[in-house]
Amino acid sequence: MKNLCFIPALVFLFLLTASCREAGKADAYGTICYSPTYATGFEITGIKDSCSRVIRVKSSWQGDRSVSELFIARNGERPPEGFAGQVLYGDASRIAAMSSSHVALLGMTGKVSTVKAVSGIRFISDKYIRENRENIADIGSDADADFEKLLAADPDIVLLYGINSSSAMEGKLRDLGIPFVYIGEYLEGSALGRAEWMVVLAEITGCRQDGEKAFCGLVSRYNRLKALVPQDAERPVTMLNIPYGDTWFMASGQSVMAGLISDAGGEYIYRKENSGKSVPIDMEMAFILVSRAEFWLNAGRPEVFRHFLDTHQEFRKTECVSKGNVYSCDKRMTDGGGSDFWETGVARPDLILEDLIRIFHPEALSDDAAGNISSSSDMHFYYRIDL
Repeated sequence: MKNLCFIPALVFLFLLTASCREAGKADAYGTICYSPTYATGFEITGIKDSCSRVIRVKSSWQGDRSVSELFIARNGERPPEGFAGQVLYGDASRIAAMSSSHVALLGMTGKVSTVKAVSGIRFISDKYIRENRENIADIGSDADADFEKLLAADPDIVLLYGINSSSAMEGKLRDLGIPFVYIGEYLEGSALGRAEWMVVLAEITGCRQDGEKAFCGLVSRYNRLKALVPQDAERPVTMLNIPYGDTWFMASGQSVMAGLISDAGGEYIYRKENSGKSVPIDMEMAFILVSRAEFWLNAGRPEVFRHFLDTHQEFRKTECVSKGNVYSCDKRMTDGGGSDFWETGVARPDLILEDLIRIFHPEALSDDAAGNISSSSDMHFYYRIDL
């Protein structure tokens, strides 16, 4: 995206009018330049008669109710008096990404080459990152980050995420004067809402128009795939997950995964919990749910699932297991154990949707039905576990 400051004044004013909608005095920065359609956790605002932008993140971690701001100062401009947020001077060309999903979202506008530092490079699937791993710093987790490596990577900005509180890196980053922003895509309640955060990263790297274009294309393909599922089709009841340690977590009925299952023509079995958070269930409840399910998704690696069945023989007698309707989402795994489902899948929910339709309603993706919408006869992330 070209910097608007270099466009002649009349053209700039036209573009500004076209791309920024008036927000009155709703915030201190004049106009809203991007109000997301699906995401709820951010907005991008503008400063009157300037090229600078402010990214407002409405929740940085679970339970957070504060608003944090990043001022992107362009054309030599300075943040307004009294601004208390983070400041990035110019478009970011060197980025430290603390989540593999950040890498995937940057990749949607061809900006993955801006990544100069990551957390856990062995978990990242992106081809560019793998091929250039010698030139990309692995600074470890936020709880034990290697700040010497981070400083050597010389990032313009660090992309953080928080789970139940702020990142452990935040205080040290403030001391070092390295700007940061929380990318809270995982807090969104819909797959398209998560993916829409690519627009935030496009703004940070100076190509928001490219980000908007990429996202619009993604939404179009997602909705075309969704429309392939016949309205009167039977909706198979679907179970999720296996125990993590000693606890079996079930996604909320308002979760991203529940929404994907519904859009693919399935019915998520655990509808009673609508808090938006995953909740633990005991083994007795899990068995009842599996017994009612026609499909079982996200059941882990085959060896892990088989070990689970060896330990809990009663699950072998359930319909979804006896019919072989058990699927893993870990088709694309790195040597270090990272799953591309949680990387590319965040930025490309249309690929997950396509997989789920192929599982629930394969006839909808036949050549005659799908035309050129379906990208492959093979699944992208899922595969049936051979029992």
